[in-house]
Amino acid sequence: MIEKHVLCQERVRRVPPHFSWIDHRLVRDDYLLRADAKAWALYLVLVTVGDERGLSYYSDASLGRLLSLNAEQVQAARGQLVAASLVAHETPLYQVLALEGAGR
Repeated sequence: MIEKHVLCQERVRRVPPHFSWIDHRLVRDDYLLRADAKAWALYLVLVTVGDERGLSYYSDASLGRLLSLNAEQVQAARGQLVAASLVAHETPLYQVLALEGAGR
């Protein structure tokens, strides 16, 4: 078994006061299988820019520029995240949703 040790003490992650980490259950509970890499790139941006309730209002054009995606790719990525119940969307708002069973 590999013994873990901090490689760079001066750069140890701390939970920022304005938000939290991405939920590890995305990996452990196979959420990553629910969408492709473009959708996960969009998810990462939405998690990063969202407020404490997961809300943000970046336009599709802005998201496309940030991610080097065209309008159809942004729409497809968003559709995958909505279908996987990871985000809700009502133009102009996005909400990153709590994962199912978040209270367990």
